Amino acid sequence: CQEQEQTLSQVKDSHESTMNVNEDTDSRSLGATNKVGLYFIIATLGVLLVFALATIMVLVVQRTLICLFFSGNTFEDYLRILQRVPGNGTAAYMRVSSTVNSSRLSLVEKGICGAIECQSQELVIRKQGLYLIFCNLNFHFPNCSKSPIDLKIELLVNDRVDRQTLSTLCASETCQDKTFKTLLQLHLTHLKENDKISVTLNHPEFLNDISLPNENVLGVLRYSDGM
Repeated sequence: CQEQEQTLSQVKDSHESTMNVNEDTDSRSLGATNKVGLYFIIATLGVLLVFALATIMVLVVQRTLICLFFSGNTFEDYLRILQRVPGNGTAAYMRVSSTVNSSRLSLVEKGICGAIECQSQELVIRKQGLYLIFCNLNFHFPNCSKSPIDLKIELLVNDRVDRQTLSTLCASETCQDKTFKTLLQLHLTHLKENDKISVTLNHPEFLNDISLPNENVLGVLRYSDGM
């Protein structure tokens, strides 16, 4: 009887030991799985955080430029502001005017042109990166037409339309003797070395070169490598 009891006790102890080993193995396996899942969640949150910060930076830059243009600052004020913007001085801010028998606006030699080549009708990029292109134009309709007028602004990169804006102005129901209109276009894009930036109008004859000549501008601002 004692031998049977000892045998039963040994079997019981062996079974309990096996159960404990299995439980320890399961616990370690579960712990490892939980760690992998935790690391994956942390990595995912990190990627989302970086993306969110990048998005916020883009929105801040765009909002800053919009605020600048609608804050009532003058052409000279913008020059001083842009000269203080970081980015190794890579920025251009040039006045534009209409050209006879051409839809493409010409650059007037007044403004800043840092690390960018400013030609007669184009801004030529010298450093690749992420750029904000902006164009602010004022229009004057001395004799308002009874029919709507469609104004189209096109930002060109290497003679290819990269962004365009279409506005219907001077409609008969809101027609006045004289009508003034300001249009602002913003475009955030990657640019490479030797890329050429220009702007065209379908009705350059309405560009206000008389009352507000210094407020018609084309510019680019580089704020990161972004490539």
